[in-house]
Formats: sequence, structure tokens, C-alpha cells
Amino acid sequence: MDPVIVVGAGPVGLSLSLALAGAGVPSVVLDEGPGKEEVRPARTVVLHAESTAMAHRLGCRTLRDEGAYFAAWRTMRRSRPDRRITFEDHPAPLHVPQHALTRGLRDAAAAHPLVQLIADSKLDALEQDGRGITAHTRGAETTWWRGSYLVGCDGARSTVRKLLGIRFPGRTAVERHAVAALRTELPWPGEALLHRSPPQEVTSRPLRDGVWRLDWLLPPRGELVTPDALVTLIRDTLAAWCGGTTPPYDLIDTGVHTLHHRLARRWRDGRAFLAGDAAHLLGALGTQGVEEGLRDAENLAWKLSLAWHHGASDALLDSYEAERRTAVASRLRAADQAMPSLRAGGGLRTYLPGAARSAQSLLTDGHLGRGPLGAEPAYAPPVAEREVPTATEPGGPVANVPVTAPDGATVPLRDLLGQGRLLVVLVAPGTGVWDRRHWLGAGLMPRLAAAVSALPVRTDLLVADRYPGAPAHTVLLVRPDGHLAATFAGVRPAELYEAADAVRAGAPASRVPKPTPSTAAPAPAPAPTPTVVID
Repeated sequence: MDPVIVVGAGPVGLSLSLALAGAGVPSVVLDEGPGKEEVRPARTVVLHAESTAMAHRLGCRTLRDEGAYFAAWRTMRRSRPDRRITFEDHPAPLHVPQHALTRGLRDAAAAHPLVQLIADSKLDALEQDGRGITAHTRGAETTWWRGSYLVGCDGARSTVRKLLGIRFPGRTAVERHAVAALRTELPWPGEALLHRSPPQEVTSRPLRDGVWRLDWLLPPRGELVTPDALVTLIRDTLAAWCGGTTPPYDLIDTGVHTLHHRLARRWRDGRAFLAGDAAHLLGALGTQGVEEGLRDAENLAWKLSLAWHHGASDALLDSYEAERRTAVASRLRAADQAMPSLRAGGGLRTYLPGAARSAQSLLTDGHLGRGPLGAEPAYAPPVAEREVPTATEPGGPVANVPVTAPDGATVPLRDLLGQGRLLVVLVAPGTGVWDRRHWLGAGLMPRLAAAVSALPVRTDLLVADRYPGAPAHTVLLVRPDGHLAATFAGVRPAELYEAADAVRAGAPASRVPKPTPSTAAPAPAPAPTPTVVID
């Protein structure tokens, strides 16, 4: 099989290539740029627990050194403190410059033998046939590239989307923000702040080394923000937070961000797919477009890896658009419905009891990755098996509990995602204190291991000492992207097989024949299909 062609080397394209590589699938990443990131401290990304875990799993090393976790989240209403949320019970968001995230992913991709990075390569033509897809680039590599599939991760002005003739309807200039990165001392070290005095709104979020990113909501069709006007905003805001006196500050970077809401009509055209900003634009009310793009990459990677190794049904490949487009559309709908009341100043809403607190809470959810504006999505599961209710609904993201892996190591469950394999987890209280050689041949394990080895998809068998809401001997079937597919009371080989077959959306009609290799641009040699050893 030829490699997967990834167009675009931003966070989404690099994450997709690394996720494919983790599942043994080679890729060629076509980068229109020079192969390095522009340093823009005022352009940052907030990652929540599952996205942070994904970036670490893909080998991104910059998060530890250049990212900053929120120590707490504060809200202020006019000049009065409103709420303070700490993160003892759930992981804090991670705030990192986007160039640092991209650089870390690029370094990991450059070091991986299954990822080929091609800089200064501008896509200008696509051709598909029944056996693969061919892309033409000009620039440093003016040639044709042959691939099994192609994914456009090439941003809001996506060339892939335009070549496929896919419409990109939506709303323009939903919000505008003036942005500044500066070094100063604020009264709440390491704590993020949402300060609202409707119609004015400003957020501050900590970065490393005493740097903060400040965002001011601007009128949707206001005047241009001049340097003098921005300095006035900075000085007035800092003075309001620091007792009326502007503290010393070092202005590092500035910008004006205009946010759009758009959603591509289709995310798949034969062997070509869209992901990230090429497929959707969002970001108002605290939502995170980059994070949604990372979710696209994780969802699509395991489905393409299954297709690459074994062939896949059209239904499985179609499920990428069905799941991810539905999730993003829901997020956009929630933001569009909330925006009129959140952004309209004055009026009856001002006098409604609890209205201000509701607005603060809704915006907080968007920033902290909760509720309809921010929570990790749940997908409609293809299986109806839910013999055992747990704290996780079928289709939802699994809890990150410690599990014992096939090699005997105990690791967080999310560390084992992203390898293109299903996971079967047996909840067996007490196994955490046993040696693996004892419990592997005891109780339900021999029957479960036999059932897992017979599944139609590569699968790892894991053991957890506990899982929220699950009694002993519960068996969980988990998708490669960490979403719960089904639960069973004990070992049910036939039902487990049926559920695994439903996750892969049925057997492929036929294995895709290997295309004739391109003489213009040889693809990297694919790695052999890994063998899963359960015992």
C-alpha cells in the first residue's frame, strides 16, 4: 500500500501523521511553508486533558517546557470577584504557544521513520481512481505523489477543499479580539481570569516565565485597533486589576483575531478527507478550534489505519464525517444560540435574576472544556450492548483509570490509545496487587483471552482494578480513540465479536489492491503490520 498523503504541516496535519505512524501507517506530509514555525507568543492554544494526553502520546516534548497549566480559573463581574475554580478533582487546562506545540509535533514527526516531511510543496492538482489518489505539487518538490488516501489539513483557505469543490458556508467575523502577550506581575500568579463588564470582556491566561496572554472582545464592526489604542487597553486593564496603578510590563507580541464560524458541506470525497480548519472554523465563546482539529485527527487515524492494513468498509470511513461533523456542528449550534444573549448589552436580560451568573458559567464552560461549548464529544455507538451501566455512557470518552498492559506495566488507560487497536478492559478488583503471571491464568482471563484473540480487529487485553460505576467482572470494549463501544457482564465471546465487528462497521467489501508505484516520487517503505501478543 502507498502512504497516506497529508496536506498541511500545522498541529492537525502533524498529529494525524504521527497517529498514523503509531498504528504502523506511513505518510507523506506536504508542507507549503518552509518547514519551521513563525514565533508568535500571542497566538496560543488551550488543551484539555484528553488533547494534552494525545500530544504527549504522539511524542510532543515542548508541552512540558513551554506550556503552563492553569492554577485556577477566576471570574469577575464588573469590579467584583465572582467565582474561583480550582482543579483538585479534574485536570487543569494547559496553555501553550501554538508555535511551540507545532514545533514539538514537527520534531517528533521528523524523528519518526514512517513520516516523510516535504517542505515548500504547494498542492495544485488531485486525481483519484479506484486504487489510490495522486497529488501534484510545485515548489521544492514539483512532482506527482501517489497515496492510498489523502487528508487536507491545510487550513481555512484549504486548497484540498477547493480542488474537491466542497462548499464552506457559515458566518464571517462572529467575534473580534485584540490580543497581547506581555510579561508582568498580576495579583493572581498562574491563575486565568474572565472579567466581564458587559458589553466589555477581557480574559487573561498564564504562560511560562511570567508571560500572559490578554484578549479583549471588540465590537464586531468597530474601528481598526491602532497601537496607541491597544496600549491604552493594556494600561487601563492592568490598572483596574492592580489597585488603580499600572504595573511595569514588557509588551512581547500583539494582534487582532477575527473569528469565523464555518462548516464544510462534506468531509469525505472518495479517498480524500478534510480535517481541522479545512473542515470547520470555530473559536467564539472560549471554544478551541485547534483542539477540535486534534479530535478530527484522532478519530480519522484509526479508521485509515484499519483501511490501510486490512481494508475497511465505506461505512467505517463515512463514520468519520458522521461523527466529527455532527460533533462540531453541535458545538457551533450551541455557540450561535448562546451568542445573542451573551453579547447583547443591556435590555431585559440585565434585570433577570441569575442572568449574569448564567452568562459567566456558560463562558467558563467554553474556556474550561465543559458543557455544550467545550466538553469532549460522545459519539452515537454502533452497538446497543450495555449490559452493565457504568459512569461512562456508550460512545463517551473512557475514564483514564490505571490499567495493566500486556507487558505487565501499569499505565493510564489513555497512554495505550492511538495504536489502531481496540482495547478490551476487564474490571477485576485486587489484580493491582497480584503479579501478572498469577492473574493471567486465573478466573475469567483464559476465556477472555481466547475471545479477544478471535476478534476481527487487532485488540489489546487489559485489566483494571476499578472503573467508575462498574462492578467486578465487567468487560469494556474501547475504540482506538478512547470512546466506549460496549459493556458486558463477564465473558460473552459471541456478543464481544459482534460488538467489535460493529465498531469496524462490518468487513471490507474487498481489500484495496496495491497501486502501481509512482516513478516521480517514491513513497517511504511501509512498516510490517504489528502483531498483538496478548499473553
